[in-house]
Amino acid sequence: MRSYSTLALAHKDRVLTITLNRPEVLNAVDAQMHDELAEAFHFAATDTESDIVVLTGAGRAFCAGGDIEHLARNAAQPELFDQEARVAKRVVFAMLDLDKPLVCRMNGHAIGLGATLALLCDVIVAHDGAKIGDPHVCLGLVAGDGGVAIWAQRIGLGRAKEYLLTGEPMTARHAAEIGLINHCVCPSQLNDAVTAFCNRLKHGSMQAIRWTKVLMNLELKRVATAVMDAGVGYESVTARSADHREAVKALQEKRRPVFCSDHTRL
Repeated sequence: MRSYSTLALAHKDRVLTITLNRPEVLNAVDAQMHDELAEAFHFAATDTESDIVVLTGAGRAFCAGGDIEHLARNAAQPELFDQEARVAKRVVFAMLDLDKPLVCRMNGHAIGLGATLALLCDVIVAHDGAKIGDPHVCLGLVAGDGGVAIWAQRIGLGRAKEYLLTGEPMTARHAAEIGLINHCVCPSQLNDAVTAFCNRLKHGSMQAIRWTKVLMNLELKRVATAVMDAGVGYESVTARSADHREAVKALQEKRRPVFCSDHTRL
C-alpha cells in the first residue's frame, strides 16, 4: 500500500478507499495533495487487491477546494500556478483512465476542485447536509481544472453555464434532483448506501462492468482532451489578473471582493 501525507488509503473486501485527509482545513487542496491525487489514482488502476474505488473526505467536508494559503502564494507567484494547473490535468485524466468503478462518498461540501473530483466519479452518493458548487469565477479564475469538461456532461450545457458562470453552490438534494449527482441520503444512511452500491457491483461481472465504464468514458475523455489545455491556459491567464488578486485578498479579509469592470486591467 502506498503512503501519502495528504491522503489515506485503505482496503476492505476488494474495495480501495481513498480519503482526502486534511480535515483541519476541510480537505482543501494544496500542491502536495495535487501531486498525490494523480499518483493515488494511478496506483488504484494497478492495485491487485481492489475491484472498486471509493473517494471520500476525512472529517466534516469532502473537499473545500483550494487551500487559502496556497491560493495566496500562487497569486503572489503565478508561475507556481502554471505547474499545478498541469498537475490538475494529470488528475483529471488519471480519474478518467481508471477502469474500475469509482464511487464518491460525498460526506460534506464539495467546492471548486472538490466538486470536480466528486463529479468525475462514476456514481456520487451525498448526504443531504452537503453542498456542491464550482466558484472559480468568484475567485476571478476560469473554471479550467476540469469543471468545464464535466458539468455539462452531467446536467447539460444550459444548466452548467448557469452554475459555472455564477459560482452558485447548490444543496445535495437539489443536485440529485437535476441529475448532477446520483443519490442524496441522510447522514446516518451514507455509509450503508455506499456499501450497498459497492456490493451490487461486486456481485456483477467485473470485466463487463469495467469495459462498459471504459466505453462510456471514451466520450468524457474526448471532451476533456478538447478543453483541458485551453482551460489550463485561460485559468493561468486569470491567475495573473487583478481580479484574482483582489478575490484572494478579500477571502483572507473575510469580505466580498470588488472586481474591476475593465478587462484591460488583467
